[in-house]
Amino acid sequence: MATGKRAASRRGTPAPRSLNRAALLLGAAITVCVIAWGYLVYAAIDFGTAARGGSSSAWSFMALACLGAIACLFVGLLLVARLVRALGITSAPSTGSSDSPDRPPRPVGGKRAAR
Repeated sequence: MATGKRAASRRGTPAPRSLNRAALLLGAAITVCVIAWGYLVYAAIDFGTAARGGSSSAWSFMALACLGAIACLFVGLLLVARLVRALGITSAPSTGSSDSPDRPPRPVGGKRAAR
């Protein structure tokens, strides 16, 4: 039994961390979105080059590739926000309104009316 200033605690070893499956799934989905976004940007550049070369149907394919790239990037950013929440870096937004029971009600008219 050790006593003194630098004695170790009597706690056991901490339990091993378990695999966060939600975070793993979100990370895989983000990876797929980023790869799809990169491919669609590359395709849009290729279709744009073909459209400037005289192919009239390439303009519509370029527009579709651009819209797909925008959608992939948007979904990827939404998934990043969910991943950050799943890892515990941020918390869910509070759903309470201004009339929540945690706070006292605000006086009508502001600080001057409360005097």
